[in-house]
Formats: sequence, C-alpha cells, structure tokens
Amino acid sequence: MYVEQVKWPNNMKCVAMITINLNAELFWLQLDQGCVDMPKTLSLGQYGMKRGLYRILDILEARNIKATFFVPGWIAENYSEDIVRIQEKGHEIAALGYAHENMALLTEKEQDVVMKKSINAIEKVCSVKPKGFRSPEGELTIDTLRIAKNNGMNYSSNLSDDDRPYYKDLDKEMDLLEIPIHWANYDLPYFAFNYKPAFPAGQGRIANYTGVLSNWKDEFYGCHDYGLCYVLQLDPQAIGAPGRIGMLEELLDYMENLGDVWYATGSEMFEYYEEMKVI
Repeated sequence: MYVEQVKWPNNMKCVAMITINLNAELFWLQLDQGCVDMPKTLSLGQYGMKRGLYRILDILEARNIKATFFVPGWIAENYSEDIVRIQEKGHEIAALGYAHENMALLTEKEQDVVMKKSINAIEKVCSVKPKGFRSPEGELTIDTLRIAKNNGMNYSSNLSDDDRPYYKDLDKEMDLLEIPIHWANYDLPYFAFNYKPAFPAGQGRIANYTGVLSNWKDEFYGCHDYGLCYVLQLDPQAIGAPGRIGMLEELLDYMENLGDVWYATGSEMFEYYEEMKVI
C-alpha cells in the first residue's frame, strides 16, 4: 500500500543514520565460549577497538557527522576510555545488550535483567542513560521490545519491515519508534571471517570490496531517490581495516555529492518524529 513520503527537516531529500556496532570480542565469544582461551580469535575483535574505531571517528569528525554507537554493557565496562572518547566527540551511545546475548532464547525475566545490566553499565561510564536499543544477536521477540520500552528506550533499530521509521505498536498505549535496518547495508556479513570457530559456515567469504561499495551506493541512491531512511551498520573490526576504511570515505563522499541529506542520530530521529506528532 502506498504511503505518503515522509517530510524531512529543512526539506532534505532523505535521512541517513550512520550506526556502529561495537561488538569487539563478543561477536566471537557468542559463537563459541571456548574462544576465551583463543587469543588469535579474540584479536579479531580487539583490532576493531584498537585501530578500526579511531579510523571511523576521524572520518566522521572530518565530515562533521554524528553517529549512533550501539554498545554492549560489557564493552562499556571493559573499554570505558574508548566509550568516553566517542561520547566526547558528540556521538550518541545506545544499548546493544550486555554480552551479545540472543534475546529470543531468554525468558522475559532474563531479558529484563540483561536490559537493565546493559543500561546501567553504559550509564555508569557515560553518565547518560541510553535511549536506543539494538538486539546484539540479531533476534528478539515482541517482549524484547516491550522490555526495552519499559526500561526507558525511545527507539529500536532491529526490524526490516520498512525503509522509513515508524511507531511499532507494542500494546495498548505503548509504542516504540522503529528505525528499520537491512542486511545489505551492514559490513559484517560481507567481511567477517574466521577459521576457528568456523565463520561463515563453509568459510567461503571475504567479499570483493568494490562490489560491496557498489551495493551501498546503489542502496543509498534508491533511498535518496524515494526520500527514505538509509541506515548503515558498521563494525570497526570489519570496515576499520586499512584496505576497507576508504570504502566508508568514498561512500560518505558519494552521499554528500548527491546532496540534501539529513544525517541524524537515533535520538534525533525520535525527537523529530515526536515533533511531527503535534504538528
């Protein structure tokens, strides 16, 4: 069914939300807890925090773009200086679970414990309560979204059923702004690779860089043409390598050249949608 195009601030053509998932070692630990004793595997995630993160920050700063960083509570606790540095540069810190849990496998009570633990860890480091939530393992239940809302979240960025933000009806008098995501605009599925634990299954990947960049440009062109919301997901351990970081620079330059792009954080998107409610 056709829905009228969203009117973006200052008559911008479209909106772009740059998001960074700070998975670090947790991505590999959730595949195999035995990785705790595998320094080579853990180093894949540690590289993202040590090198990749700061390349991303430099690129965003050079273009005056504020991003939303989805941070697990465990990462906030163990990389607190890095998280404070991100916040000092004006970026938003949002929640990504506590230790990369698969929320869909947890009971409601367990999910609530994880949500609170995640929020508290971030608040302790940043002195600000996160207002956005992304499920760390990618899967969730409708209860996950209700729990996020009940714990003070204003928005979710998890589902893939639209290409514009919308209010997800959770229950009577309860909704949550959903900012949809799509796998084509996420670097990790293209580039994550490890021989033990085997990821991906069959180990037939790393993708061609030029092809991935072309995908991202085409996806943005479509969003720009239709006046939609482009959400890019990045993980520093993937995009932050010296041979890949140029992809981000070229993509952002391409977006800027098309023009009339509103670069918004998740909280800025929420605030705009709340303003539109009363117009």
